[in-house]
Amino acid sequence: MHDIRTIRDDPAAFAAAMARRGAAFDVEQFVALDSGRRRAAQAAETAQAERNRLSKEIGKAFAGGDRAAGEALQGEVARLKDAIAAAEADEATAAESLKTLLETLPNSAAEGVPEGADEAGNVEQKRWGTPAEPDFPAREHDALGLRLGMDFDSAAAIAGARFVYLKGQVARLARALGQFMLDWQVERHGYTEVAPPLLVRANALYGTAQLPKFAEDLFHTTDDRWLIPTAEVSLTNYVAGKLLSEAELPLRFVALTPCFRAEAGAAGRDTRGMVRQHQFDKVELVSLTTPDASDAEHERMTAAAESVLEALGLPYRRMLLCTGDMGFSAARTYDLEVWLPGQRRYREISSCSTCRDFQARRMDARFRPAGETKGTRFLHSLNGSGLAVGRALVAVLENYQEADGAVRVPEMLRPYMGGVEALIPA
Repeated sequence: MHDIRTIRDDPAAFAAAMARRGAAFDVEQFVALDSGRRRAAQAAETAQAERNRLSKEIGKAFAGGDRAAGEALQGEVARLKDAIAAAEADEATAAESLKTLLETLPNSAAEGVPEGADEAGNVEQKRWGTPAEPDFPAREHDALGLRLGMDFDSAAAIAGARFVYLKGQVARLARALGQFMLDWQVERHGYTEVAPPLLVRANALYGTAQLPKFAEDLFHTTDDRWLIPTAEVSLTNYVAGKLLSEAELPLRFVALTPCFRAEAGAAGRDTRGMVRQHQFDKVELVSLTTPDASDAEHERMTAAAESVLEALGLPYRRMLLCTGDMGFSAARTYDLEVWLPGQRRYREISSCSTCRDFQARRMDARFRPAGETKGTRFLHSLNGSGLAVGRALVAVLENYQEADGAVRVPEMLRPYMGGVEALIPA
């Protein structure tokens, strides 16, 4: 959510910021709603003050024996009561319209974010590792996986498209990846492990801005709960409605959870394989910090995600996303794209974003600066993948494949695999 005072001070500048994000902002509509709400609030306040004054006069009139004057004043107080109720109703209507207008607008882009309409406007910032160039025709992960325990057909028979069975050695490799990445973030980067709820109420998704705009991308249960599309929802909402002290910050959480996405906006994209599934596991990183520390925290989080790829020996590049390719809540996003020899291209495996105070305003998450006794400020929230387990499995299969279809196990994963050094095709 946006700071209404900032918009009010310079609505034209805010409209320009929204235009950078590809969103239309109606300045005249905003000014009309905002001024109408404030007029209604002022009218209610004025009428209430007059009602209070007249109520005191009623007692004086009756005490002085002037019954007619007292009854006349009672009639005026009753009229003011109706006027107050009408003004409060007008204020509530304008406030709700204003909320509806603002909650559908994306976060403003941070300084330095390049302008662009789509992924073509993203800017490469760094590369690590040398893309594998095997001396045999590299297979894609789904072709490799069929002989290693990956079964899409059986999953489709019971669940439909975008699901998979993992069996035997490839299932163990996926489990090893998730456990390794979780341990890595706890032990190397100081994140606190959390096992969060997978089902949440609508207000949690509103807080992280998946609702109301992206309801079609979510799974909704019959008891009015929602399956999380990412542990970002549960982890960030841990501070919803809370007032923290600055001494408690930063909070750094990590969770390995299943995630559920309807992928309504991805029809026809990545329908083969495991790149885009309705159900997948992901190691999620969330940080909650002060405004002064959030940019440095963004770099720290991104480096923590990059270190997983480096530990696994997977070549990648870091991309700074342009204004048209960032997520709704993000002020700045780095995408990490891993090299896939089978596809001969880089594919996204992690997004690390700073949302600044955009989510905190929606969930009313605040902190009190050190040395202050009254003032509060909104927290800054950040989230990132550290990493998506399914996509990491894809990357390991393709980068460590052998000519005969076997897949070498990266050294960092062998302790989690009981010392197994390779997956052998059936």
